Amino acid sequence: MVNHTENADDNQVITSGYIAHDGIFAGTEFSAAADVETDAEGLDAAVGFEDFTQDAPDEEDAVAGSDPAAPSRGRIAVYSIDAKLPGEVKGATRYTFLCSLLAQAGYEVDFITSRFQHWDKEMRSKDFAVDAPYAVHLIDEPGYPKNMCPQRIWSHHIMAKNVADFFERDHAFDLVYCQIPPNDVAAAVAEAAERYRIPLVIDVNDLWPEAFRVALDVPVVSNVAFAPFYAQAKRAYSLADAIVGTSDEYASRPFKDRPNTIPKLVVYVGNDLAEFDRGVDEFALEIDRPEGELWIAYAGTLSACYDVATLIRAVAQVAEKHPEVRLKLLGDGVEREALEQVAAETGAPVDFLGYVPYGQMAAYLECSDILVNSLVKKAPQSVPTKIADYLAAGKPMVNTSPSPEFGLKVTQDGFGVNVEPEDAGLLAEALEKLIADEPERMRMGMIAREVAEEEFDRRRAYQATLKLIEDLIARGKR
Repeated sequence: MVNHTENADDNQVITSGYIAHDGIFAGTEFSAAADVETDAEGLDAAVGFEDFTQDAPDEEDAVAGSDPAAPSRGRIAVYSIDAKLPGEVKGATRYTFLCSLLAQAGYEVDFITSRFQHWDKEMRSKDFAVDAPYAVHLIDEPGYPKNMCPQRIWSHHIMAKNVADFFERDHAFDLVYCQIPPNDVAAAVAEAAERYRIPLVIDVNDLWPEAFRVALDVPVVSNVAFAPFYAQAKRAYSLADAIVGTSDEYASRPFKDRPNTIPKLVVYVGNDLAEFDRGVDEFALEIDRPEGELWIAYAGTLSACYDVATLIRAVAQVAEKHPEVRLKLLGDGVEREALEQVAAETGAPVDFLGYVPYGQMAAYLECSDILVNSLVKKAPQSVPTKIADYLAAGKPMVNTSPSPEFGLKVTQDGFGVNVEPEDAGLLAEALEKLIADEPERMRMGMIAREVAEEEFDRRRAYQATLKLIEDLIARGKR
């Protein structure tokens, strides 16, 4: 276990029960912002995903075999703004999982995140404590009432300043690993790493401002409004020593703005397959599935990027021929009321289950027959986090994502079918074909589970990230 505490006036550090506080609460001025969340762990923010409510790995299990008395292999700073810390229900766990793996590998790890809990939209308490094998630094920001609001942009601006202040006070790191977006925070972290000659890895978790065009795509106006975001991303990319992306599209994006002279690595957000399976084992018997019903499930945020309305309309059509069908919606979001209205108008057999614990979500997916990745035509996501959980469930997938990368994977691997987005008729046809062909569903489901085990299980896939980090520390800053 790392044993790291700070006692500066405005600083606290959480390490195995100790709490750290870094930064300054400031700012009342606001500026415009689009209504978009991050991709793998934001746009996909729902129960169990996007890592929205995905449980972090059991800390004792994650660091099994580590020797706290062994000399450190180096000190690493990991930054993410929207993390779910151990003990919390909602949030992104890609980076806390990585921290646990790094600690297990013998590194001293400092995890830097916000005092503001993005998913709950509230501040973590002053006595907030974490039992983890890494130090946790909570950086102040003003916070914001919802994902799409001007206050969010201002809050990130303050966060960028406070993160820069943190690195001014403490920059004795052998490597910095930083999530992007938010772009301005990533740029501030990148500049600090450059200033103190620390190797920097930028982990591309979403594309800002490209994703904003789902909510605001007005010729000229959007280009002007989004120009600062492009500039900030370009700055962060230009200072990186390596790029990791949650899809090939994301990992390749920085090289539009910088020479292709640094390592690039694609590591899906993925999931902890053992944790998923434990959830199934724990909750499967608690789920009441009436005999003869056929379940279609969607898990994720209910927002503008995810075309759940078309899915509801498609299920309403399917139910006319197949009254045994029910749609299970796991998750919540700003579109829920409108979607409930669509369900009422169409008479679709829909159950809005809201947020449930990750293990329970895993059990619902495993108990379902068909899983749907339903997105709008302009959706920017390529390989959302929910995909790992869908594949782990071992069920066929119907995909309406417009991403060429993921669409190709669906067909080449053979775990599902692609359907044009925003077309209820085509979606209904695809669902009906799978309902009528149980052997095909079984075949696709077996392939899905194999892909989950080989490509999406974090404990296996993240080893490539650890190797990259090891190489960069050995090489040093160039």
